[in-house]
Amino acid sequence: MSGDSIAPNRLVHDGLQTGLTTMVPRLSVFMAISLDGFIADESGGVDWLNTLSPPGDPEEDLGYAALIRSVDALVMGRSTLDMVLGFGKWPYGELPIRCLTNRPPPQALPPEANIIFESGSPAELMERWHSQGLTHIYLDGGRVVQDFLRADLIADMNLTQVPALLGKGIPLFVDPFPIKDWHHEAPTVYDNGFVQRRLKRKRAGE
Repeated sequence: MSGDSIAPNRLVHDGLQTGLTTMVPRLSVFMAISLDGFIADESGGVDWLNTLSPPGDPEEDLGYAALIRSVDALVMGRSTLDMVLGFGKWPYGELPIRCLTNRPPPQALPPEANIIFESGSPAELMERWHSQGLTHIYLDGGRVVQDFLRADLIADMNLTQVPALLGKGIPLFVDPFPIKDWHHEAPTVYDNGFVQRRLKRKRAGE
């Protein structure tokens, strides 16, 4: 099993699939995606995003700060964590981080980083986070998002399509995406060509 993968789901969590109107914790995705559907290049890098022009408004962050203020924790895989550690400056302050991995923790971590390393199936992790009182979690990293999508446990996704073509890389969707199961809000178009789409998982009866 690779460092970012999660054990296959063995349970159906109470929530979207059983007819309840809410899931706790709520899982949110916030990602940039290329025109051809990739979230990272072949090596897992996202440096190509730095070549794109930002929106004209210097205060515009596409909703990222509001998301960070709303969550109890950020969940990512080990490959994503290793990439972030390579940035040099820790970008998350004291925000609690959950790193899903079966590999040993890195030998050196930023002193301000608040990281818990854990593993389990998506359903097991949801039960654990629920018992720990977490109510809203930001999911990041391709394999993590794919595993929780496959388990049908993600509540909403904020996807910003950017004007870039990679040709090959790490895709966001590896399984057929069940479009009929998701609400699509009207997209937001920015002056630099970014198009932000918000999707919310339909609840039972919708």
